[in-house]
Amino acid sequence: MASICSVLPALLCKFPAIDDGTIRLARKTIDDGFKGFVRSYGDAIDTVVQPLQWFLNYLEGAFVASPWILVLIVMVAVVYYGSRNINITIGTALSMIAIGLVGLWNDTMITLAMVTVCTLISILIGIPIGILMARSDRVQAIVNPVLDVMQTMPSFVYLIPVVMIFGIGKVPGLIAVVIYAVPPMIRLTNLGIRLVDQEVLEAADAFGSSAWQKLKNVQMPLALPTIMAGINQTIMMSLAMVVVASMIGVGGLGKNVLQAIANQFFTVGFLNGFALVGIAIIFDRTSQAFGRRLQKHSEVIHG
Repeated sequence: MASICSVLPALLCKFPAIDDGTIRLARKTIDDGFKGFVRSYGDAIDTVVQPLQWFLNYLEGAFVASPWILVLIVMVAVVYYGSRNINITIGTALSMIAIGLVGLWNDTMITLAMVTVCTLISILIGIPIGILMARSDRVQAIVNPVLDVMQTMPSFVYLIPVVMIFGIGKVPGLIAVVIYAVPPMIRLTNLGIRLVDQEVLEAADAFGSSAWQKLKNVQMPLALPTIMAGINQTIMMSLAMVVVASMIGVGGLGKNVLQAIANQFFTVGFLNGFALVGIAIIFDRTSQAFGRRLQKHSEVIHG
């Protein structure tokens, strides 16, 4: 290869990259502009996200401070209501008892609080954007590339701007998790509404339904199983991102996993990983069973 380059112009052998001085100047300009934005609007941004801090602290305090038996009963009741499956319910109870027996109850409650808040925020953000995408091809064309970037960007990269703007703490971690976890919610809401049978929509038009009535009474109920799949994926991605977000102060099981990696504690890492897997399976099985129930309900009503 060296002999080939000896007879070819240098332009064909060495890629014509931008010179280092120009790249350094561009980096400095962008970084300084970003830091200037943070200095100018940091206080206003902190004020806007303060309710998230209050809500997260309240929910975390409720989970951690409540008697474990009460939390377990409520959790088992929610799982049974969602799945109506006794096997999933028993599995949930046994998994949570096993987590408590190895001393990870409090850390699990912290992680549950974080995942709950992240999921709720993702739903509140994702469903309206998904509805807008379903209603407008132009909006879909604009939002889809943004979602592609959000889903393919390495998760660690999200931490850089979040830390620069918000610093270290639970709220920055929460925001990073939401950014990482919200795309499936948006995509599957859009998909679910677009897959609604056109004949059903034409029948709604024939009865004189307005756009809002069609959305509320026809499109959303029929799209609900797909939307539930989006919620399922959002929960799974939130749990995956919680470990990474622990690098900036989220705490919970993710913090223990990072400490185990740093100190090469295999047993600690395995137990905390087991706890995360247990939570993920509980959420996954419950949400899938609930989605299947909704699907059967829709088939009965509209079949």
